[in-house]
Amino acid sequence: MAYVSMGEAHRRITDYLTRFSDAITAQNAASLRRLLAVTSDSHLLLSLADALNIVQDSNRLVKQNEKFGQYGEMLVPLLRALQCYRIGQLVDSYSAFEKFANAFIQEFRNWETAWALEALYVIAYEIRVLAERADRELASSKKTTEKLKGAGSFLMKVFGVLAGKGPKRVGALYITCQLFKIYFKLGTVHLCRSVIRSIETARIFDFEEFPSRDKVTYMYYTGRLEVFNENFPAADQKLSYALSHCIPYHEANLRMILKYLIPVKLSLGILALDSMLENYNLVEYKDIVRALRQGDLRLLRYALQENEDRFLRSGVYLVLEKLELQVYRRLIKKIHVIQKHKDPSKAHQIKLEVIVKAMNWLEIEMDIDEVECIVAMLIYKNLVKGYFAHKSKVLVLSKQDPFPKLNGKPV
Repeated sequence: MAYVSMGEAHRRITDYLTRFSDAITAQNAASLRRLLAVTSDSHLLLSLADALNIVQDSNRLVKQNEKFGQYGEMLVPLLRALQCYRIGQLVDSYSAFEKFANAFIQEFRNWETAWALEALYVIAYEIRVLAERADRELASSKKTTEKLKGAGSFLMKVFGVLAGKGPKRVGALYITCQLFKIYFKLGTVHLCRSVIRSIETARIFDFEEFPSRDKVTYMYYTGRLEVFNENFPAADQKLSYALSHCIPYHEANLRMILKYLIPVKLSLGILALDSMLENYNLVEYKDIVRALRQGDLRLLRYALQENEDRFLRSGVYLVLEKLELQVYRRLIKKIHVIQKHKDPSKAHQIKLEVIVKAMNWLEIEMDIDEVECIVAMLIYKNLVKGYFAHKSKVLVLSKQDPFPKLNGKPV
């Protein structure tokens, strides 16, 4: 930190207080939002933090001036949050910022127009990020991590303020997305339901009036929820919306969406191209796609084992594991094609022992009884049309469309 004189420190603090007061008076959200980004590397805020470390009575500077004093309940804790963050006292910074945020939302309620929405967005983002960092500090000291949960409670209060008639309601979706990030981080995704219900059923909201950025984020998180619920058609619809409306050059965001959309598409029988997987650095899916295409159960299991940690962290491991049925289906289809070429009159009759031999060739030990159970499941799930001739241990395939399409798309 460069040397800062007492006079210069006073000037910097007074300049910040003036900017804050003038931004509210002029209802200038663009100016105000820059003053609230505690965790940013803003030169203005860095120099202010240096000044706050010199001046021990910054509260007095706020209270002795009528212009600043009227915003004292916001400014005093905000300055405290800025100072604590820069010296690494993250828990204290969060506590002070939460106090500021509560004071701000009280003022926001009284403003008739939505001029301060952009500033409110910064507050919502900052309180979540500060809470995450404060909880890491608490965890390192073996203390209870509770700040992120507190941030969630605050944002629910903000959502309540926005979820009414009037121009402020367009901000509700941004707050919802911040809540989603908190709930996913905490592993309390069930709490998303009440917010989703409000957004999707309340008559005061028109989804199309929300900003495109917020709609993409909302569809991404609700799509992930549908993946967890194994509602793949709904997940496909939501994640596909997020992908098609995402800004094309935001490759990191596109990759995040595809990380969940690809398993969903695979579950619906739609295979990704290798070129796309390479373009977005999602090569962990290449062997899985190849296994589905070739009916190679050994390759599928290898790919799942090799990328187990990554898939578990993403929450898609169980989705991918269930693709085994599609691999069995593909293998049986390949056997059917080979038999059709050799003896068209018996192409629809597949001996279970042939499937067992194919499994053994793939170095997968499986007896006829196990194969019978698998084929029964394929028939039950309408992945294969046919029936068993139990005495002869033969799968008799339907002569018409023995391998139905999945959602209109072939495997």
